[in-house]
Amino acid sequence: MKNISQIMNLLEKKYSGKKRTTLNRMRTKPDSFKILISCLLSLQAKDEITEKITERLFEKIKTPIDLLKISDKELEKIIFSSGHYKKKTQTLKSVSNELIERFDGKVPRTKKELLSIKGIGPKTANIVLAFAFGVSVLPIDTNCHRVSNRLGFVKTKNPEETEKELEKALPKKYWKEFNGIMMLFGKEFCLPRTPKCDECFVNDYCDFNSKLTGQ
Repeated sequence: MKNISQIMNLLEKKYSGKKRTTLNRMRTKPDSFKILISCLLSLQAKDEITEKITERLFEKIKTPIDLLKISDKELEKIIFSSGHYKKKTQTLKSVSNELIERFDGKVPRTKKELLSIKGIGPKTANIVLAFAFGVSVLPIDTNCHRVSNRLGFVKTKNPEETEKELEKALPKKYWKEFNGIMMLFGKEFCLPRTPKCDECFVNDYCDFNSKLTGQ
């Protein structure tokens, strides 16, 4: 964790505001329901695919009531390319129904309430809180967990542990952009199976690279 600030400064410089993930870009005109649905669609889907599907879906809907009016067959057709489309269709319908029945059709603003909705996990809850409502939280997915451990920021076994440890170790000034930066870095350099350590611009500080080189 000794190099966390050095690495984050380099990452922030590399992935400036010009390069952002779909969910990060939604912050400019935050729509909590759209952000929630986009996050649920993003599971095991590429960012560019999620963006296209979300925009296509929201040409037809604006609210949870609108989504429930769409037939399962039509919804499956719209989100097909995101993968796991049948399961995602049921999740989107179930979440929308709970929003209507329990929260007057609005996306709740607390983590406890968000997690009480079946289909919403810690990462999704934190993304909604951070991107839709500007709450200072850390949305940690499997990519953030993997890259954080590889860099040496934390030594944890799952995303939940990583979130807790990063809350202690990572200065708050980096929290807002952390998820987006880790996604872009993990996609370009810190790949899951074959990281591009020889090309990486933070390898002088990286824990993983130090172990490879024996330095």
